[in-house]
This record gives sequence, structure tokens and C-alpha cells, in this order.
Amino acid sequence: MLEHLFGSKTRYKLLKTFFHEPGEALFVRELVRAIGAQINAVRRELELLCNMGIIECVPGDAQQKGPKKKYYQVNAQSLLFTELQALLQKEKVLGKQEFVETLRHKLGGIELFILSGCFTSDTRSPTDMLLVGDVEEKVVEKIISDFEQQFDTPIRYTIMTSSEFKDRRQVMDKFLFAIFEAKHIKVENKVGV
Repeated sequence: MLEHLFGSKTRYKLLKTFFHEPGEALFVRELVRAIGAQINAVRRELELLCNMGIIECVPGDAQQKGPKKKYYQVNAQSLLFTELQALLQKEKVLGKQEFVETLRHKLGGIELFILSGCFTSDTRSPTDMLLVGDVEEKVVEKIISDFEQQFDTPIRYTIMTSSEFKDRRQVMDKFLFAIFEAKHIKVENKVGV
């Protein structure tokens, strides 16, 4: 959605990359690899963003031998910094909501659907997503792969059958216990936990 607003996929991907780690300085070839774009397109968009004052060119490593690389980073002093950061963050939240709704819509046999980890910003959880029920793993893999590519966020997920979940719950499985102890969101709960 935001790539249409920004007018360029390359510009959008650059902004996402820079605002993901605002203090990090990157050089052109790093950016080309990170966003998977042509070097000329990256250079053109960097020049545009520098002229707008959103990105700034910073000096490279003083101890580097040979030609000095140009490094770029977000200009935290830009008037648009906080607005762009908020906009990119909101888009990520909306993307996660759309991802969850896509999973719910395409997977019919979900009895328990729990989000944790990267969805709740809790690093204690052993998984980001737990799906219990009659779930087609290939469909889940495809949806997750698409999400990971779009938002550059790896998802750790676990799929269990209903009987496996009941068995593990009865023996107070450490893995399940850790999920329920961590901050989590129950998207679907037909098993009454």
C-alpha cells in the first residue's frame, strides 16, 4: 500500500530499511543486496531522498584504505522523521492484521490460534504462532513465506493436531507452558484454554 503512496517500490523499500534501524549507516551495495533492486535505481532514489533531507550522506570509515564508500542513514533531524517512522510502523501493524485474517480465512480447521513472540514483542516465547487443529501445512507455509518477504520479518510457527495438543497439555509440556507464560493473543479458541 505505501509503495503506491511513495510512488516507487525502491523508495519504499529503502525507507523501510533505513527506518528499521534508524541509527545504522549503510553503503549503496549493502542497500542493493538488502532490498533486491538495481544499483542505478537505488542511487537515483538515494539522491532524491537526500535532496528531500530525509536521508543523509555520512562519511565512511576513516581507517578504510582505497576509495572511500559513501554511507547513508536516516536524517533524524528531518521534519518528516517522526511522521514517516509512525507511518511505516502503522503499515507493519496493518500488515500483521491482514496476515492473521488471511490465515483465519484460508484455514478452516483451526481450533486454537495463538500469536506470541514477534506479534506481542515478547522474546520469551518459543514460537511466534501456534496453530492447533486440522491445518494444511503447505497453505500455512505459503502464507507465512509471503508475509516474511513483504515485511522482512521471520515467523517461527508451530502446528499441532488437536490430539497432540491435548496430550502435551496433560503432561504440562514445557513448550506449551512457555507460550502461555509469555505475552500472547488468542485469535481463535475453540478448546477453552
